[in-house]
Amino acid sequence: MNHIPRTEDLAAPTASAPTFSQTEFRQALGQFATGITVVTARSASGALVGLTVNSFNAVSLDPPLVLWSLGLRSASMEVLRSCTHYAINVLGAEHQALAKQFATKDIDRFAGVAWHSGLYDLPLIDGAVATFTCFNRSRYAEGDHVIFVGEVERCTHRDAAAPLVYHASQFFNGGLR
Repeated sequence: MNHIPRTEDLAAPTASAPTFSQTEFRQALGQFATGITVVTARSASGALVGLTVNSFNAVSLDPPLVLWSLGLRSASMEVLRSCTHYAINVLGAEHQALAKQFATKDIDRFAGVAWHSGLYDLPLIDGAVATFTCFNRSRYAEGDHVIFVGEVERCTHRDAAAPLVYHASQFFNGGLR
């Protein structure tokens, strides 16, 4: 029988210093194509919070877990760190402008955005390829980011919807840039 070691059983040697710059690292990471999501929540006062995220990934089917990460300096960090629930909206090919809007600082990111209230009064983006309503299960500080693990309580999806993809610092939608 194969034994999967527990995290605390693994000896963690120290990593060697990187032999590349942050720019080189970012460019290498950019070669991995990702989907684009918008994470949405409400602050304790009820204010809408939303931001573009491309670090979304599945973790587990049982229980249903997903993860995403957020930079420590993000203006949304305190709300997302302390809220009990958030939604992850997977964007489709037609949502490139929406992805850019939710990545822009110091604006009303929800201005002109079609959305509706979902479970826990979370803002869900109309026409999203998929949505995941998540319990804010755990958070792990690593480097200059926090990794959020959400336990999915509800999910929806649109069949045969074309995805919005990000690769090498560019959006691709249905094969077009």
